Amino acid sequence: VQLQASGGGLVQTGGSLRLSCRSSRNIFSFEAVGWYRQAPGKQRELVAAFTTGGTTYYADSLKGRFTISRDIMKNTVYLQMDSLKPEDTAVYYCAAKQIGQMRYDYWGQGTQVTVSS
Repeated sequence: VQLQASGGGLVQTGGSLRLSCRSSRNIFSFEAVGWYRQAPGKQRELVAAFTTGGTTYYADSLKGRFTISRDIMKNTVYLQMDSLKPEDTAVYYCAAKQIGQMRYDYWGQGTQVTVSS
């Protein structure tokens, strides 16, 4: 399985970016697909995800600014990020979890998001 993440870049505070994660496998074959991020010196955190059962998760601090969506025909998951802040600067990873697994076990290569003040 390959997860190809793209869409990162440099943006000013208050700007927007949309990240894309294209899967080589049908995204409904996974139990969950989501986005993590890791800022320098910090632990990786789950940003947003949704399960094939229809549950959507957002980190509390990001609700209202980030939106996860999917295009089933393209096997692609998106992360729309609005009202970006410097603290959103991080490497963003898409990840997928197989059915029955406790942890995300497929990872994309990461895409850098930098928000300038």
